[in-house]
This record gives sequence, structure tokens and C-alpha cells, in this order.
Amino acid sequence: MPNPSDGPDPIPAASPTRLARAALGGVLMGLANLVPGISGGTMLLAAGVYRAFIHAVAEVTTLRFRPRSILLLGAVGGAAVLAIGLLAGPTKALVVEQRWIMYSLFIGLTLGGVPLVWRLARPATAEVWIGAACAFAVMVLMALGQPGGSGGERNTALLLVSGVAGASAMILPGVSGGYLLLLLGQYVTILGAVDGLKIGLIETLEALRSGTLDLADIVGSSQAAPALEALGVLMPVGIGVVVGVVGVSNAVRWLLDHYAHPTLGALLGLLFGAVVGLWPFQEGVPPGPGDVLKGQVLTAETASEVEADDWPVRTFRPSSAQVGGSLGLVLAGLGITLLVARVGADADESAG
Repeated sequence: MPNPSDGPDPIPAASPTRLARAALGGVLMGLANLVPGISGGTMLLAAGVYRAFIHAVAEVTTLRFRPRSILLLGAVGGAAVLAIGLLAGPTKALVVEQRWIMYSLFIGLTLGGVPLVWRLARPATAEVWIGAACAFAVMVLMALGQPGGSGGERNTALLLVSGVAGASAMILPGVSGGYLLLLLGQYVTILGAVDGLKIGLIETLEALRSGTLDLADIVGSSQAAPALEALGVLMPVGIGVVVGVVGVSNAVRWLLDHYAHPTLGALLGLLFGAVVGLWPFQEGVPPGPGDVLKGQVLTAETASEVEADDWPVRTFRPSSAQVGGSLGLVLAGLGITLLVARVGADADESAG
């Protein structure tokens, strides 16, 4: 239990309004984790539940169970899983086909977390500015670096690291889990495993329902093969996620409790730095014969088979209408997150 002498409880008592905000933050976090360049932690900041979420995770992972912590995590986690399951396909398609529109909106959503962090960080001391500058520099270096490729060979150690990276993105605003997976070369591998698990489970359930498959024969069946193969990828990733959530959440909580100003300054730097990698005027370009993709030289036949998700991306010169539309979408995203942050604002979120 928190010590009353330490100040207000960082995890407020559950109420319908607070749980609704937590669920909205979970939906935004789930969507953010689908798209390279967007941070799930940023979305929790925008919803105004970040500080409570961090302390709730830290409590549960240190075996301190309180109803308010469990309800908060259930609302955030359940909404995130639901959003990923229902909206993964449409969101991915929109990003691939309407990149500049979605990235403009994402910029606004990301910047929406800045006022909340700034309010927590005041007064702006030298520690705040130093933390912000260091974190911003790290994000710029990541944005300027070349991703290691969207796919790669299966490597258990690398999959564990990918899980830790994904968990860190849920905890640290400004850090994109999808982007880190791109840097590690595991983005397509993990997305493919998630899709394979879904396909395998659906085919297995249909075979069991129709009577063409018995429970005793599931392991060796062709219907279950995609799911079993996917589990070989997702199990080490899942272990990495657990390790990352436990380690990073407790580290962030400790930093916020003991070094609040430099930590909050670093969060500001992460938010601004995340925008660097979201330049909206980018488009996918179909590869041609002779291009190198994932370490292989494409022929005319293989180039035509490359899916739009894997097309190389280049910047383009926008039209006046696109610039105006982009600015409008940035303002719309900013307005959405500011509105979300105002709904049922809690005193604990504005207490430094």
C-alpha cells in the first residue's frame, strides 16, 4: 500500500469516467503498437492515465495486488488487445495506402501528450532541459538510422530482445515498438507469426467442429501446423514482453519517484523526437528488377510479387492541398488528444 505521507495515491480509485479514459488509452495504445513510428506510451500520456498505469504495473509485478490497480490494468490491457484484434487489418491498410494522411494524424496524436508532460515537469529546471535534449538526440539518431529490414531469420535470442523492445515501447512515450522491431529486422517475422496463429486456430476449430479432426490428432495435423509454428516465434517474444514490462515499468516508476524532473524532461524529448520519424510526405515505391530487398536481388518475376507492405519508402514533394490537409490533420490529432486529456481530468495526473 502507498504510504500516505508520500502524498496522493498515484493510482486513483476506480470510477466509470476513469475506467473509460483508461479503456480509451488502451485502444489508442493498441493501435499505436500496430504502426512503426507511433508509441503506445505516448497514447497513454495523451489519455492522461500514464502515471497511474506505470504505478499499477509496478505494483502488480512486485506482487502487490489492489483492486484499483487490477481494474486499471484490465481496462487498458483488454481495450488494447481488442483494438489490435479488430483494427489491425484496417489500420495497416490505411498506413500503407494513405501514408501521408495517417502520419499527419499520428503527429498530432503524438504531440497531444506534450502539454500533460509539461504540466507534470514544471517548473522547467536545467534538469528538465538536459533530459529533454538527451532523449531528443537519441530519437533523432534512431530516425536517421537505417532499419535492419522488415524481416529476418528466426533467432530466439533476437526474438527475446524484440519482446523486451515491444514492452519498452508500451512503457516509454516516444519509443515506437514497431520501429524498434524494424531496426531489429523482426517486424514482418512477428506480424506473420501473429497472423499464422490466428489462421491455425481458425482452421483447427473448424476441423474440430466438422468432425474431420480429433483432439488427439491436433499436434500432427496440417490445420494446427501454422499455429504451432507461430508459437515457436511468439513464445520467446512473450517471455521478452514479460521481462520488459517488469523491468522497465519498475525502473520508470523509480525514476519518477526519485528523479522526477530529468525523467519528465526525457519524456518530453522522446515525444518531440518521435515526430522526427513521422515526416508525412512519404510513399511506397514498387521495386523493380535489380533492386535489393531483404538481402536479395529482385528479378522481374520476384519484384512483381513483393507486397505493398514491403515496398521501399521515399519522400515526395507535396502539393499545396496536401500541405494544407496535413496541417489540418495534425491539428485534428492534437485536438483529439487534448480533448481526451481533459475528460474527467484527475488531480493525481496534474500533481508533479
